[in-house]
Amino acid sequence: MFKAMRASDLFKSRPEGLYCPPGDFFIDPVRSVERALITHGHSDHARSGHSSVLATQETLDIMGLRYGEDFAGTTQAATLGETLDINGVAVTFHPAGHVLGSAQICVEHKGMRIVASGDYKRQKDATCLPFEPIRCDVFITEATFGLPVFRHPPDRDEIARVLKSAAQFPERSHLIGAYALGKAQRVMRLLRDAGYDRPIYIHGALAKLSDYYQSQGVDLGHLEPATVESGGKADFAGAIVVGPPSAFADRWARRFPDPISCFASGWMRIRQRAKQGGVELPLIISDHADWDELIVTIKETGAEEIWVTHGREEALVRWCELEGIAARPLHLVGYEDEGD
Repeated sequence: MFKAMRASDLFKSRPEGLYCPPGDFFIDPVRSVERALITHGHSDHARSGHSSVLATQETLDIMGLRYGEDFAGTTQAATLGETLDINGVAVTFHPAGHVLGSAQICVEHKGMRIVASGDYKRQKDATCLPFEPIRCDVFITEATFGLPVFRHPPDRDEIARVLKSAAQFPERSHLIGAYALGKAQRVMRLLRDAGYDRPIYIHGALAKLSDYYQSQGVDLGHLEPATVESGGKADFAGAIVVGPPSAFADRWARRFPDPISCFASGWMRIRQRAKQGGVELPLIISDHADWDELIVTIKETGAEEIWVTHGREEALVRWCELEGIAARPLHLVGYEDEGD
């Protein structure tokens, strides 16, 4: 079908990030810009200091919690499924299934439709809305786990391993490392869905975001602060404790009785990575699509062209080429693995 506009005219890669010249806006810019459209609240995508920010209300709230209420000059909440006009460019936000408030951004202008996925996953997650495939001409996909070796098991099976270990070692505590936004709350909810009804102890760095999730209707059950100043190590025998990965490298983690170190991440598929990190019980729980899910998603979009960014780009580009789909790496910089 004839397109009045080329994809390269609608989006360009610039040092600040992905830029739309007709709309004069950036998506997830890594530097301060005049107008930023933000897919989700992880710090490698959502930065403070922009003149104006457009994102879902949840993402705006999360940015406020993380950076303070003055994180941007002005803000505007995008309603999922509603189309906005930005300088003649049609922009629509759609669920991405990554974390609470995460969204893909669909941009359409002069017959060309491009969807920027942001980060996304396809596994069911009770803490956020599920990913919604969008038909488009060009699909800009992440590829954090864009290698065939990455195939994520069912998350409920991974959580069952924690509960089995807790039953086998009632005198020990289980410390689960999980990123503060999204992963930690997902782990807590998975524990509840598996029938775990005891208090879950959380590091202070998780408190604000976990309270926010609860305020948005995500039931995490009874949470308690993971502090031992008021008691002894024995008080945490058999306890499940959730904290950010960084906390497990400091003195805080040594306060608990003979702790079993766990880490919830898609990277736990790589045994050497788990071993190097001193993880006794690796949990393969990821908030990103695995190889099979990336492939399924590309097919569902029906896109004639795929742009691959922040991840293992080469393998996915090669797969697209073998399938007769035009593809290229986007080489955007500045994105890490905060939500893996």
